[in-house]
Amino acid sequence: MGFVAEETLSVVTAEGPRPFMRGILVQSLVSRGVPFDVAFATATQIRDRLEPEKQVGTAEIARLIDALLSDRYDLERPPVQFGVEPPRVRETDRSSSPFSKGILAVSLQGAGLEVSEAYDVARELEAHLLQEGRKEIDRNVLRDLAFETIERAHGSAAGERYRVWRRALADARPIFILLGGSTGVGKTSIAVEVARRLEISRVIGTDSIRQIMRLMFSSDLMPEIHGSTFDTYRRSQFEPDPLVGRPSPGRYDAIAGFREQAQKIAVGVRALLERGLEENTSMIVEGVNLLPSQLDLRDFEDRAHVTFLVIATVDADTLTQRFATRAAKARGRQSERYLQSLDQIRAIQSHILSEADHHGLQIIDNKQFDDAVCSVIRSVIAKLKESVGSPGEGARS
Repeated sequence: MGFVAEETLSVVTAEGPRPFMRGILVQSLVSRGVPFDVAFATATQIRDRLEPEKQVGTAEIARLIDALLSDRYDLERPPVQFGVEPPRVRETDRSSSPFSKGILAVSLQGAGLEVSEAYDVARELEAHLLQEGRKEIDRNVLRDLAFETIERAHGSAAGERYRVWRRALADARPIFILLGGSTGVGKTSIAVEVARRLEISRVIGTDSIRQIMRLMFSSDLMPEIHGSTFDTYRRSQFEPDPLVGRPSPGRYDAIAGFREQAQKIAVGVRALLERGLEENTSMIVEGVNLLPSQLDLRDFEDRAHVTFLVIATVDADTLTQRFATRAAKARGRQSERYLQSLDQIRAIQSHILSEADHHGLQIIDNKQFDDAVCSVIRSVIAKLKESVGSPGEGARS
């Protein structure tokens, strides 16, 4: 079977005709500060518009670019030349390191930007620095440029979140984030991703605290910590809890057993936070045993930045599917046991949500993972704004 050459759009240059390459046009636009998704859409639109002509000059491409983008972006500067060394970022101690748009993009995600938004800002900043031919830039100047770019591209609210986040990082107090929620709502996955974006190195689950306590206390001495959250009532002998209603015996028993377990685990959580204060270490603590009525965090609020949120999966079908997915990834989870206890798990979730509402905690419905992660980060930033304040116009962060 013979090869049939495909007719493609050609660009006439001083060196002769060349095939039109959408990827090259995209890279050229990105190097001029155009966000990647806008550059890709623009290059596609130009290709589709010119393709019937079979051959086009560079002046016509430039005219189309100007018509599509000149009202939104500064396209006067020439594209960045590849191979140019990035500037070095100078720290306050006079040390320096090469500018990295990847590192900057991760840092910007800590201000609540979406992943694509953070990388767009980082690419635009890189193009700006290379166009200016800078060999070195002060860290604070770079942060001011980042703020201006964020504010221009994503609005004043996004810019302010960035300022608040930088102030919190410069503050002497550690950041404590607590993520509660019932079994299977995605707390651990969200906690790990939030920690990555906020550059918090320590993520600890209440399951780990419970396991340590199991080694210290036998099932005879403390039976409530030796079962799963949703079936600990089968092992425990507890007095009726006045805070728990009695809609049905099974639901009551599951909630009462859960509260007994949460009360015991709260001691370990407090010890963990006290240790974090001593070491001045920021951390995320996640787990079903983080129950608002059992955790008095007022002692920590003056010494740390504390945010307590609750993760939920309100849709019953989504919750059921998560257990099946969990079983496929980790066989030891035994999804059948969770599925058989769905009534108890849902009852516990309802109780946690009721307590969260009573104590004024924000509830994040984990419908879509990336949206939930961004919601958690933005809630953390909002809480940080209360404790570090909002920087004034032009203040360094």
